[in-house]
Amino acid sequence: MGTTTTTTSLDAGGEDRVMAAAQQIVKSLNTAKEVREDMLLIFSSFDNRLSNITNLIKKDSDSTGVRFDAAEKVILRWDSSSSNPDTSRHSLPWEDSPHEAAEYLSAVDEILKLVVDVSIRSDNEIMDRAEAAVQLAMSRLEDEFRLILIRNTVPLDAEGLYGSIRRVSLSFAVNEGEIDEEFESFGEVDSVRGCFHDRGASLGDDLCVDLINADAVVELKEIADRMIRSGYEKECVQTYSNVRRDALDEYLVILGVEKLSIEEVQKIEWKALDEKMKKWIQAIKITVRVLLSGEKRLCDQIFNGFDSIKEICFSETAKGCVMQLLNFGEAVAIGKRSSEKLFRILDMYDVLADALLDLEMMITDEFLCSEAKGVLSGLGEAAKGTFVEFENAVKSEASKKPMQNGEIHPLTRYVMNYVKLLVDYSKTLNLLLESDEDEEDDGLQSEDSELETTTPFAKRLLLLISSLESNLEEKSKLYEDGALHCIFLMNNILYIVQKVKDSELGKLLGDNWVRKRRGQVRQYATSYLRACWMKALYCLKDEGIGGSSNNASKVTLKERFKNFNACFEEIYRIQTGWKVPDPQLREELRISISEKVIPAYRSFMGRFGSQLESGRNSGKYIKYTPEDLENYLLDLFEGSPLILHHMRRKNS
Repeated sequence: MGTTTTTTSLDAGGEDRVMAAAQQIVKSLNTAKEVREDMLLIFSSFDNRLSNITNLIKKDSDSTGVRFDAAEKVILRWDSSSSNPDTSRHSLPWEDSPHEAAEYLSAVDEILKLVVDVSIRSDNEIMDRAEAAVQLAMSRLEDEFRLILIRNTVPLDAEGLYGSIRRVSLSFAVNEGEIDEEFESFGEVDSVRGCFHDRGASLGDDLCVDLINADAVVELKEIADRMIRSGYEKECVQTYSNVRRDALDEYLVILGVEKLSIEEVQKIEWKALDEKMKKWIQAIKITVRVLLSGEKRLCDQIFNGFDSIKEICFSETAKGCVMQLLNFGEAVAIGKRSSEKLFRILDMYDVLADALLDLEMMITDEFLCSEAKGVLSGLGEAAKGTFVEFENAVKSEASKKPMQNGEIHPLTRYVMNYVKLLVDYSKTLNLLLESDEDEEDDGLQSEDSELETTTPFAKRLLLLISSLESNLEEKSKLYEDGALHCIFLMNNILYIVQKVKDSELGKLLGDNWVRKRRGQVRQYATSYLRACWMKALYCLKDEGIGGSSNNASKVTLKERFKNFNACFEEIYRIQTGWKVPDPQLREELRISISEKVIPAYRSFMGRFGSQLESGRNSGKYIKYTPEDLENYLLDLFEGSPLILHHMRRKNS
């Protein structure tokens, strides 16, 4: 019994193994159904253990057919193009029918699984139906993919993004002063309307926004997986990139970036162009740091596992948006150069240089990266060229109208405010000017000893300010009055010194440069005293009066006092109208005058005043006490002309 039982068990086990082997052989033969059946009959004649294989294969085939029919029915039920209303349904939004969506995806999975089954692949009828079902399913999934993308696109909160940009504002204003027509190249500058330069700093490093509702990303990935596995990756990529490209275009509109040709950009007036440049700078930051990084993250999520496809998707999505921004940058780079554009061009260069690093990490499209590098290079050349234009304008500005009150010239204000702001771009300008450094060395040989730093930008600044100083020296020659000539140069050189000393310019040009200019101001103050007060002081000299202090010629004394009074009154009338804006310089000048004039007047009065005071009409000659003169000196250099009328000393 034991032996018989064991044999029976072995026979059963052997039958299973033979059956499995036979099934595998038949399945591996990609032959027509009739041929397979003939081969099964032949196998069964070899061994009675194979007598049941036909039934098993038939049962398996029937089961496969049932599964296929069920999956096909689900797909056909959602065929909106079918003419049979009993077997078709119009497509509902995918998110509104999650159960039916899951059923549909399962049906697609079932057909894709059965299609790779050899037993079906050998059946031409089934394969034709399977291919038709897959094609129909992919058309439906493509529509759903597009619809989900569109419905779940998150609107851009531009105000929120702008608020997240840390803003740095730099004022660029110049004060009152008439500007000659030849000075128009320096922009519109007056006491009412100055220039204001606003630089936007970088976005926060942790700024991140969802461009597609998070719940929809899972559904999109499920659809993308089926389309790619079905060989419909081209349609999937095209649908995705088209929808997302349109979304990015809409985002740019919200950010204030218009689609403009190069010709259109170059026709825009400066004020309008400046606004567009500011919006472009913000748009570059937001586009690269937020939108494109979001798109990259989205592609990584939806097309996870398909590296080449997600790279293509991202590149195709980003290309239009990036090229639109680059086209504007190129238009600015090749546009007409003028000094007021320099700061904005440098801002554009800086923001694109930063963005390029991120772009190269995100985008594998060599053409797009090459275009971005080309525009960056163009903006760099435009910045250098504009800086050169500014230097040339400073050298050649030749307005012939002197400042009536010896005030600070508008050219001085403009240039110094301009270069003070330029210091914020030292790093960029050093980089851009480095290649030109050798060309400038010869022109700097005479000034080089003044520099405490030797960066390319510092050298160019030294040349620029030297050109300004030379221009101011020429303008000072327009004054016929030697004293006003000195006041003008004092005002302007001191203004230059203060702008340098009170900013980062001081670090570039150094303490020696500042000390030398302060020395020049003191020299001009000495020259002013000599040019202006020598005639008045000569009236207070003893020479030519005759005799001792007790018997000096009264006629001569009267003439001396009379001349001094006239001289002082004329100086007072003129120089109360002169302007020395700096309070410290104004006070120092008054003290210097007082130290020269008041002691001399007091001494002269002490020696000779008594000889006239006892006579008739003494007040006609001795009009002022030393204290009177000291008080009147406080009115000088205020910019408001005054006249001393009938100022006579009261007799006791």
